[in-house]
Amino acid sequence: MGLQTQTALALPRGAGRPIDADSLDALRRIVGAEHVLTTDGDVEPYSRDATPLFSARPGAVVLPASTGEVSAILRLATERGIPVTPRGAGSNLAAATIPEHGGVVLVLTRMSAIREISPDELLAVVEPGVTTAELADSCAAQGLLYAPDPGSRTVSTVAGNVAMCAGGLRGLKYGVTRNYVLGLEVVLATGEVIRTGGRLWKDVAGYDLTRLLTGSEGTLAVITEVTVALLPMPAVARTGVAYFDTLADAGRAVAAVIHDGIVPATLEFLDNRCINAVEDFAKIGLDRQAGALLLFGDDGTAEAVERSITLMAATCERIGARGVTMARDVAESEALLYARRCSLPALARLAPVTLLEDATVPRPRLAEMVDRIDAICARHDVVVATFGHAGDGNLHPTIVFDPADGDVRHRAEAAFSDVFDAAIELGGTITGEHGVGAAKRPYLQRRLGADQMALLRRLKLAFDPAGILNPGKLGS
Repeated sequence: MGLQTQTALALPRGAGRPIDADSLDALRRIVGAEHVLTTDGDVEPYSRDATPLFSARPGAVVLPASTGEVSAILRLATERGIPVTPRGAGSNLAAATIPEHGGVVLVLTRMSAIREISPDELLAVVEPGVTTAELADSCAAQGLLYAPDPGSRTVSTVAGNVAMCAGGLRGLKYGVTRNYVLGLEVVLATGEVIRTGGRLWKDVAGYDLTRLLTGSEGTLAVITEVTVALLPMPAVARTGVAYFDTLADAGRAVAAVIHDGIVPATLEFLDNRCINAVEDFAKIGLDRQAGALLLFGDDGTAEAVERSITLMAATCERIGARGVTMARDVAESEALLYARRCSLPALARLAPVTLLEDATVPRPRLAEMVDRIDAICARHDVVVATFGHAGDGNLHPTIVFDPADGDVRHRAEAAFSDVFDAAIELGGTITGEHGVGAAKRPYLQRRLGADQMALLRRLKLAFDPAGILNPGKLGS
């Protein structure tokens, strides 16, 4: 007998309707009139995020400056049944910050202070609106590494990374955002402020609410402070690139590298369509004829890096690489890393709409999954390019199209539905790092099953009894 529960939380009363004048006045008293936006021109940028084809107008955009203001806003929202969608920079790729049911978009970018960087404790304490790059650069200035490295690092906020459990190029060696969150200050939907975790690397008192809130996509609480773990900055970093005739060959090289006992800091791939789009965009001398590009790199001591880079290059050559190029200096390394980071903007030049998704499969099935993606997209007559994190099996199939082309949007959506089915069939998942949001919600039960979905809803109800926080996301 499966677990029994209500099928869904009721949406807040008034969901989708304008916020009444009295509630708007109350919000203005909390944060100041200049920080409550209601006109079409002011709220329009907050009706969408980095996810194409999704938008919804909020009733108001509210920008608090303190935890106390966030607490007061959420108490008011719970009392009056006003939906609240927490938001950082809006750089997510899952439509997780789209206010599907109107209400308030709660923008946390005014809370942007780095409160502390502690070399002795190897940690930093930041407000939610600090960008990933700001934190990483501030830590680097003190000889410390903040390891999470999402592609949107220059604009994405640290709390947004925590809310989505962002990944990035260093995921294989260093892990993802959740591996570096030591503690959180959060405000519950009813206004209570709680602290989970803290400054300790070891702390198993009670349930691990820090881990539960990491990746919860604003559905359980609003993050107002983050304590993250840091590492000593590696002394040396080097990068190389290997070209292969097929992605299957690149996949075999990845397997061989891991079999050799190397866990590289970087192990990324681009297919041929990505290679050509990036070369058109960045003009850095990539091999346009290659079927696949494998970007590999490592960091650490000079001796260890030299050994691992040399071994990875030799392994690629042994597997049958068309060619292997080693970056001669930091500038060339940065150029190669830029080739990977600019994949999305490069592909965006090919057509008016770019749909970037992510799915993850076990590493040995990476090449098989890419072949499945190509076959699926050919069957649905859509143009796809695939790049991603070869080291951890996380792929980013990207469909580009012109919406003027008849029913192409529906063909693209049907293709991605088949892609997610294929990932699950191969032992994988519908998202490795982008999150669920509104974009992946139709596929979530396929991945988790009905009983686990029921448990998620009960957890949601415990944290947010009125159902105001990001309603409709994660199947809630």
